[in-house]
Amino acid sequence: MNLIEYPDREMMMIDLANRLAGDLTMALTQHETASIAVPGGTTPGPIFDALCAADLDWARVRVMLSDERWVPETSDRSNTRLLRERLLVNRAAAATLVPLYADADTPEEKLGELTAGLEPNLPLSVLLLGMGADMHTASIFPEADRLAEALDPHAPPLLAMRAPGAPEPRVTLTAPVLDAAIVKHIVITGAEKRAALDKAGHLPPMEAPIHAVWGGATVHWAE
Repeated sequence: MNLIEYPDREMMMIDLANRLAGDLTMALTQHETASIAVPGGTTPGPIFDALCAADLDWARVRVMLSDERWVPETSDRSNTRLLRERLLVNRAAAATLVPLYADADTPEEKLGELTAGLEPNLPLSVLLLGMGADMHTASIFPEADRLAEALDPHAPPLLAMRAPGAPEPRVTLTAPVLDAAIVKHIVITGAEKRAALDKAGHLPPMEAPIHAVWGGATVHWAE
């Protein structure tokens, strides 16, 4: 794991967007298409705002989330909505979205369909992850109901997950899919998450899921 510290968040977001664009460009020189998985939530929005304007062949890029809350796109909690509003715009509007949500009461009803759409885009060319103060990443939470399965080297690519404190079911890419990404970046902000990152190095993945996927990753941090 390589750690880069930035003097401020704005500089970090711009630099990271440039790096992701460079990674995708490199992948497209080697393959017909490139795939990128990104997190939802509040942290990556400024990265998306810069990345969407990158001058690359977006029509050959497949974009997906690392995880999704099982809510419709009309919900403020929808990560897919965030992608449509802040990443899949400008030049990046030409990219193809690989969905992690479909209209059904529970994720289990659509898991097979979503997995079938996901698998042709693996291994991931580029991965951007976030991390919570509890050391979760994607929707692989320390106390999730299917944590052991999500961390298993033979896990399916996509799982439905439920965790304490998560108000709705989630779907998440599993640890072997995340870890197999060709290029991996992790973005964190603030002193609390930096302390959690340092702590994770001394804990097993069952207690610190981020530990299962950070091998070879570049971690980007700003106060």
